[in-house]
Amino acid sequence: MINLEIPGHEPIVVEHVTFDYNGTLAVDGYLVDGLKERLVALADQGVDVYILTADTFGLVRKQCGHLPVTIEIFSKDNISKKKQAVVEALGGATNVAIGNGNNDREMFLESRLSIVVMGKEGCCVQSLLAADIVVNSPLDALDLLLNPERLVATLRT
Repeated sequence: MINLEIPGHEPIVVEHVTFDYNGTLAVDGYLVDGLKERLVALADQGVDVYILTADTFGLVRKQCGHLPVTIEIFSKDNISKKKQAVVEALGGATNVAIGNGNNDREMFLESRLSIVVMGKEGCCVQSLLAADIVVNSPLDALDLLLNPERLVATLRT
């Protein structure tokens, strides 16, 4: 688990991180280079890592099945509510949600901290407005969690 002490905020205990897959961790179904090592490093810190996806390209298990992550593949309808339900079951108060799409907005609202990724697929404006932090890539999102002082610099009041 990761303990975050951010001036002006209540302490944040991160036990879970929920990720969208396509557009967030992957481009056209393929995991972005450099993410495997970061996902392993996050899990090595005692954080449970979840990938929540409709798996548009059918590649998530091939790309991530060997990593220390839990993969949940949903049918293509009502995905936003399904992602929200997973975060709620995990405990939103100890979750960081990372995504880019419209179907990530509900898990953002349910989570203690949310990070929207403005990658090659862009991001949904509603999710952007619901997020606590905006980053350029999934590598940047993971680096914030792996180097918590960066989060302090971004979120302090």
